[in-house]
Amino acid sequence: MAKKGLAREYVWLQCSETGDLNYRTQINVKGGLPEKLKDGLKKYCPRLRRHTVHKIKRK
Repeated sequence: MAKKGLAREYVWLQCSETGDLNYRTQINVKGGLPEKLKDGLKKYCPRLRRHTVHKIKRK
């Protein structure tokens, strides 16, 4: 049976240096965004071949 009213949303993580959308992840939107996600996450950027800050991008 499917669950009703899920408070999760898919978002993309965009590299702040190249602008590439490298990752897609789920976030919980019910309680607001955590501070960790607002500031950005250090993730690997394949184009630059190093870790850069990735920010949330909603499509």
